[in-house]
Amino acid sequence: MNRDIADLRINYSMAGLLEQDMLPNPFEQFKKWFDEAKSADVLEPNAMIVSTAGNDGMPDSRVVLLKDLTQHSFVFYTNYNSIKAHQIDEHLHCALLFLWLDLERQVRIKGRAAKVGTEESLKYFRSRPRESQIGAWTSPQSKVISSRAEIEQLFQDNLRKFDGVDEIPLPEFWGGYEVIPTEIEFWQGRPNRLHDRIKYNKGKDSWTMSRLAP
Repeated sequence: MNRDIADLRINYSMAGLLEQDMLPNPFEQFKKWFDEAKSADVLEPNAMIVSTAGNDGMPDSRVVLLKDLTQHSFVFYTNYNSIKAHQIDEHLHCALLFLWLDLERQVRIKGRAAKVGTEESLKYFRSRPRESQIGAWTSPQSKVISSRAEIEQLFQDNLRKFDGVDEIPLPEFWGGYEVIPTEIEFWQGRPNRLHDRIKYNKGKDSWTMSRLAP
């Protein structure tokens, strides 16, 4: 055993998590925690791990950025030809994880993913910096490329291609997914590894709350 790794240990003691302090709607609770993460200057509080699995059953995870929070879903954007998109097409279930270490908190989300409408994807695409729009056209995401120089050359080619074009069109292979949760768990670090875990489960018409052992 590598003792340098095994001995890494932090005793969490910033806060606790009690049922009576939780909001009845987990989306409202998430918004509360998210606002607190922003106020605490957590680096990229909208960064989340998206975990998917295709028909082969092999889990796959990567970090993406949350770009919208609706009353019923978490929204992110990607290339529809990417590995994550193919896995979502094969197996709609996925998981999200937000980790805010500065606050000793994490939020775990399980649900189903579905593509957002083209109009919604276009609205977000238009809000991105011009260079990021061109980047979406440039990258054959998840495909093997020969070198860094290849992708940089493709970017320069697209800069010339769209030179003088006022509104860069939305690529047909690019857009959003919304994750509609069935479970949302809020985790607060506590001393002695006796962490607080409060989970919401989606029922037919409402959410139910329960406490999980750490």
